[in-house]
Amino acid sequence: MKTILPTRHIRYAKVIACVLINALLISCTNDDFSDLDAKINEIKVRPKIQIEPLPETKIVEPFAFELDGSRDPFQAADPIDVVEEGEDAPNNGIHPDPDRPKEDLELYTLDTLKMVGTLKKDAVLWALVQSKEGTVHRIKVGNYMGASDGKIVDISENEIKLMEIVPDKNPNTWREQPASLKIDATQ
Repeated sequence: MKTILPTRHIRYAKVIACVLINALLISCTNDDFSDLDAKINEIKVRPKIQIEPLPETKIVEPFAFELDGSRDPFQAADPIDVVEEGEDAPNNGIHPDPDRPKEDLELYTLDTLKMVGTLKKDAVLWALVQSKEGTVHRIKVGNYMGASDGKIVDISENEIKLMEIVPDKNPNTWREQPASLKIDATQ
């Protein structure tokens, strides 16, 4: 049969244990600090060395942002012109060709594609583009890629430049927008 001690006995036992532990710790102390004093004196007699000054701060020239005809990114955008119902939106002649057969790389957005290299065959520079599945596609100027009807306009050793057709701020109108895909340097 178990005997249960009352809580006051447990409290007394804890207090007595704490007093005994403190008494043991106090009896183990040593008032001899001669080794510490010797180390401090050794450090004090060392010759003082000159600390090198901090290097001068390089002054960085501020960058002057100049608009090149585009909207200032730090200003509020103009409100979008709303075309009333029944009114035709202005047509600039730019629009995607719905009858053109889609190419393989038009199934992907540009951020899921990687340019992994180039090759030259018969004086034509081809770009090698890897899809997110790992398939490498060979493309040249005039091909299309990306989900926004991006037509490839230039290929260099490090970059593919294309012109995409994206919706404009007015409904049912489109505009061209440059885009690029740079070579993946991690490969």
